[in-house]
Amino acid sequence: MIVEPSAANLDRAAELLRAGELVGMPTETVYGLAADARSPQAVARIFAAKGRPADHPLIVHLPDVAQLGRWAREIPEHAWQLAETLWPGPLTLILRRTADVPDAVTGGQDTVGLRIPQHPVALALLRRFGSGLAAPSANRFGRISPTTAADVEEELGDRVALILDGGPCTVGIESTILDLSRERPVILRPGAITAARIGELIGVEPDLAASPGARDESKAPRVSGSLAAHYAPRTPMRLCAPAELVSAARMLAGGGQPVSVLARTCADPCVAGVCWNPAPETAEGFAHDLYANLRRLDRQGAALILVEAPPAGDAWRAVGDRLARAETGSGAGSSGS
Repeated sequence: MIVEPSAANLDRAAELLRAGELVGMPTETVYGLAADARSPQAVARIFAAKGRPADHPLIVHLPDVAQLGRWAREIPEHAWQLAETLWPGPLTLILRRTADVPDAVTGGQDTVGLRIPQHPVALALLRRFGSGLAAPSANRFGRISPTTAADVEEELGDRVALILDGGPCTVGIESTILDLSRERPVILRPGAITAARIGELIGVEPDLAASPGARDESKAPRVSGSLAAHYAPRTPMRLCAPAELVSAARMLAGGGQPVSVLARTCADPCVAGVCWNPAPETAEGFAHDLYANLRRLDRQGAALILVEAPPAGDAWRAVGDRLARAETGSGAGSSGS
């Protein structure tokens, strides 16, 4: 099922997509579960394979900027600026859709999410296919996103016809989602492209939907990754302040609960019953390794995963977002998935 991205296998993948099948596709962010975005029947297979709610919109991946006008209307100047500068790349733009975009892709909304991935295999497949591919993360809904071809096979098995192996993802977390369908630009999901970077390019820093001061948040389009519970390991996971990490691990292990810890700044305290796992100290490195680390911790057989809470600030916002949702989704946060 996992194949190298040779010319023959790329042609085969494109043919499978034209036939309405699902293909595991590498991108720079995470691996996507690709289907023909113009086919409601093919898109329905994505929802069935993932166990994803039918009103949860999908992101459409495009082969080039020239196709933007086939999927979106009333495209603002900011969108063209960002597309020309940051595409291909980990930025999804929310725009008003054209009339022929299927409701199955948009969740029945008047908006559609669009991006061009920055991965040579994804781009080669898209150019062979010649149109847009809906491609949410290739995992069971709410669980840890896949960053290798093997992750896709483990998550979905025979629900996918073919998996193109493009190696480990270089970014490691999902794209920034920027809403340009309303009066002010708003980041609906943080990612590697920060608010500051967007502000530099368009002259106005976007609002943040997760911030108390975000404007018109109640009118924001529904987008991927916006639910409180998401990206979650099966093992209960809890965020812990750096200063409290060692004492919390010691207390839990002393009470008979084996604990796995993911930490940037703390040294292994050599406590019985605690499995210490180092994490990169930079935001970019932490994001790159995040899902692989959560999968590894999930396999360690602990009763609880403790993760050192990330710092505040723009650079760490995407990591903090994913960890907060993973905590909730694991059942150890304020609500379950």
